[in-house]
Amino acid sequence: MSQSEESVASRPEGRDAAVRMRRITKSFDGVRVLTDVDFEVLHGEVHALAGGNGAGKSTLMKILQGVYSLDAGEIEIDGRPVQLGSIQDARAAGIGMVFQEFSLVPTLTVAQNISLGVEPLSRGGLIRDREAVRRAREVFAEMEVEVDPRAKVGDLGTAYWQLTEIAKALSQDARVLIMDEPTASLAKHEADALFELVGRLTRRGISVIYISHRMDEVYRIADRITILRDGRRLLTEALADVTPAQIVEGIVGKEIEGQMSYQQRPARDGAAEPVLELQDVTAGPRVRGVSFSVGRGEIVGLAGLMGSGRTELARVLFGIDPLGSGSIRLRGQELRLSGPQDAMAAGIALIPEDRRAQGLVLEHSVRENLTLPLLGRMRRGPLLDDRKGRSLARDLIERFSIKVADPDRPVRRLSGGNQQKVVIAKWLGTEPAVLVMDEPTAGVDIGTKSEILATIRSLADEGMAVLVISSEYPELLAVSDRVVVLREGAVHRQLDRADIPDENHLQLAVQGA
Repeated sequence: MSQSEESVASRPEGRDAAVRMRRITKSFDGVRVLTDVDFEVLHGEVHALAGGNGAGKSTLMKILQGVYSLDAGEIEIDGRPVQLGSIQDARAAGIGMVFQEFSLVPTLTVAQNISLGVEPLSRGGLIRDREAVRRAREVFAEMEVEVDPRAKVGDLGTAYWQLTEIAKALSQDARVLIMDEPTASLAKHEADALFELVGRLTRRGISVIYISHRMDEVYRIADRITILRDGRRLLTEALADVTPAQIVEGIVGKEIEGQMSYQQRPARDGAAEPVLELQDVTAGPRVRGVSFSVGRGEIVGLAGLMGSGRTELARVLFGIDPLGSGSIRLRGQELRLSGPQDAMAAGIALIPEDRRAQGLVLEHSVRENLTLPLLGRMRRGPLLDDRKGRSLARDLIERFSIKVADPDRPVRRLSGGNQQKVVIAKWLGTEPAVLVMDEPTAGVDIGTKSEILATIRSLADEGMAVLVISSEYPELLAVSDRVVVLREGAVHRQLDRADIPDENHLQLAVQGA
């Protein structure tokens, strides 16, 4: 059966396609990224799009957004052929994008962000703020959610940013919404509210292309799923006709179940030897008297609700935010951290929560990003040894299986999972004694998740002390020897992994039950 025939066969009867992409082909720098890919989304359908690093998901969606031009193939919207040569063309055709990395301006109000670029103007050319507020209220009323259009976006929580992104797209008459990892920064109750909103939108006939690596979400919200692998469409199926194991194997190309579950690690004598010790650490309003330790070769998970102080504690450990009171000791020596350089010199590395904003220089090359923390090793007198830098970058690319055709290409052109590998690789290149990882598996495919978890285990096996902060409880439980639960900036509980039978018990502990 051909791709097109298979797609039609999996389509529910009596529903027409809002978007149909046929035989889409795209190359960059002579490297084929998409080959004859077929994809469609029906009116009022939630169609999940899945695939591993470099599978072509982002490229396919950027072609639909008008960001990239296609080399071959055709696109139909509501049965009519279209040429999408720009983002404006796509917007005029009814395509809207809700980004994983928000595209809002924090200093502007909700209404101003929604109308940005299409502001209502008076005859004199002045922006009519009242009209912008009125329009924003209308969109939120249609969405059946309550958001103050006059509120400054920077003062709102992440869930409201997500709602503003959706409202922005709908205000521009989007009939097809592309949602890229929309729950990556949301708490569970916020994600539940988002799913309810998506249900209301699809009942109005709006179509949703849903990109997510979370299988529970995909099964909850999507009607069908398309899997891409190595730039080709592997399958399109109704979710009712395919199992999670089949989806994972389709994405990764192999079974990885063992990597995603807890693996008993042999007891290590070094675990009793504290490498990192926190005693009554207090900093700002979010970190209040935190005390715990991480032993040599130990993996400690840090769990807590949003706002519990997890990321703020990581920032203190890396010298970004100042310590208010208490002490931080490394191998028994008290640290004085006036900045990240002090933390790096002491042997502490941080994988930050937001790889694009905090972990990478997006316009710089993969090689330059990998070697940024290693410049001291590349010095030859007053100059940098470029040959040594290339060698260091090449070794890290090979060690961490980073998929990049040319290390001198901008890191922004890599997939999200490969970008995350670059962030991890560059800091592990410093050979730290303590590795702090803040949401290391957020927004990456399940294959990359399994690779990251395997890397964490191997680093601990080599004697590194690892602190993992994560909202992904299955991943946290898969690697942690011990879990520290934070509530309102303080340690609420410390639990051995053996005392946590499943994810529900950890959820109860985090909730304070």
